[in-house]
Amino acid sequence: MALIDDDISGTRALVVEGNPSMRALLVSQMRDLGVKNVMQCGRIIDARRHLENLNFDFVLCELHFADENASGQDLLNDLRRNQLLPFSTVFVMVTGEATYSKVAEAAESALDGYLLKPHKSSQLAERLQQARVRKLSLQDIFSAIEQSQFEEAAQLCIERFDSKGQFWLYAARIGAELLLRLDRPGEAKRLYEAVIKAKTLPWAKLGVARSMLDGGHTQAAVSTLENLIAEDPTYTDAYDVMGRAQFELGKFDDALSTYQMACKLTPASIGRLQSMGMMSFYAGKPDVAEAVLRRTCLLGLDSKLFDCQALVLMAFVQFDRGDHKALQRTITDFERVKERNPGVERIHRLAKVVATLSLLQHHKIALALADVREMIKEVRSPEFDFESASNLLALLAQLAKRAIQLDEVHEVVDHLALRFCSSRAMSELLCVAAHAHPVYAEHVRASSAKVLKYAEYAMSLSLRGNPTGAVEELISRGQETLNSKLVESAFSVIERYKSKINDIEALYERVEELRGQCSVKKSGSSYEEGPRKPGALSLRVGGASSKVKDIAMSKGRQAARP
Repeated sequence: MALIDDDISGTRALVVEGNPSMRALLVSQMRDLGVKNVMQCGRIIDARRHLENLNFDFVLCELHFADENASGQDLLNDLRRNQLLPFSTVFVMVTGEATYSKVAEAAESALDGYLLKPHKSSQLAERLQQARVRKLSLQDIFSAIEQSQFEEAAQLCIERFDSKGQFWLYAARIGAELLLRLDRPGEAKRLYEAVIKAKTLPWAKLGVARSMLDGGHTQAAVSTLENLIAEDPTYTDAYDVMGRAQFELGKFDDALSTYQMACKLTPASIGRLQSMGMMSFYAGKPDVAEAVLRRTCLLGLDSKLFDCQALVLMAFVQFDRGDHKALQRTITDFERVKERNPGVERIHRLAKVVATLSLLQHHKIALALADVREMIKEVRSPEFDFESASNLLALLAQLAKRAIQLDEVHEVVDHLALRFCSSRAMSELLCVAAHAHPVYAEHVRASSAKVLKYAEYAMSLSLRGNPTGAVEELISRGQETLNSKLVESAFSVIERYKSKINDIEALYERVEELRGQCSVKKSGSSYEEGPRKPGALSLRVGGASSKVKDIAMSKGRQAARP
């Protein structure tokens, strides 16, 4: 039986089904439809491993699995959220459940099809054909994304939406996501609102909230999210975005409650468990944090979804508690992760923090101090990020708690605080990191207040009609502190008062140089891939077999791997 008018014999499929008889039937049907390379597995954990390490053109997945906490929907959510499924993969859920809520939930994850049991081979062929037609119809957009032509891809999406062309709603979702990633939240918000006006959809409402959040309108985003959650209390992506908004407002306890609800709805989601565990740590609940993060390790230590900062936070809790055995288990876990990722610098950097804690635990003070001094040497480099700062500050606090102090420690603590206290949430996180030695937490609060005064003084110059002086003041303080808030404020003043600023090109150049030193992303200048933000549509590309790409090219469109 032909699937569509092309040769799919060179494609690869994965069948994920717990029932051996049904799994054999699906494998047989896929082969009858022309797919020669069909892999199969009966557990979610095995499916996740296959999908993290191999590229598939088709995935058929059961919704419910006996004796497993995770469902097919959980698998799809995690893969989409963390960009482990490319656009080219057709994902079809196979299940006996036909309730509207489940179908709607699946659609929110950009599912390509929903096949109800019992089904005929012709029905499976129809679902796969429909999905393939959509993939090929939007191939010009996908190809532009794969070739890093993100502005062009966004424009193609907008044109498809404006003309109400084929699959215009899906194109609108991709376009809005591109605009958000290109740091154009205002345009993204307008596109989401247009979708709502044309056809009210939960993902579009959530997109409006994300646009508000990215645009700095956090409280407005919270109000929108509250309404969305009231309409659908099971919409887990809305909880993810709400948690992020509450976090940015510095409401850590509220954010923790929100993440707990998300985990209750999706108990096997590695990403959400990590969020809950980390938020428990920052909300001052170390025992809860360790328990949740340990469960995350058990579920996903070998998964690409796992974040090694979870191991670091566990190590600090275990070290604080004096639990030698638990800390050693964490070190062993880190060794496993390092073996799987030998060339990933971040993993080795985080492992160094845990190794230093182990040295302290075994009273090898000189070696531990040598490690800390090596970390201190990097505090002014562009690569030294907030994560590194909070971990270093936590190490310094643990040293001070044990009456071990470096001569330059207060200067280092002040520098870390002046550089990274760019918002209320960041300041509070640094205070939590320094909790073992409250004196350092006070240093953080004092530095945070100092950054605020710098910004207020510069703004007063601007309001008194001296925007050039405001920019120069912010640049001067930015060079001194490397604080991204001050540098971005300088950029904002230039943008707002272009006509009133003297020697604007020279000031622009100085600000852009500082942005590089502070690791601040230039607005609209780059497109950063990475784990999907809550509520976002995955924009990961690549992964189609060469045969599928040949088919696309034969239709006059070029496709390429990134």
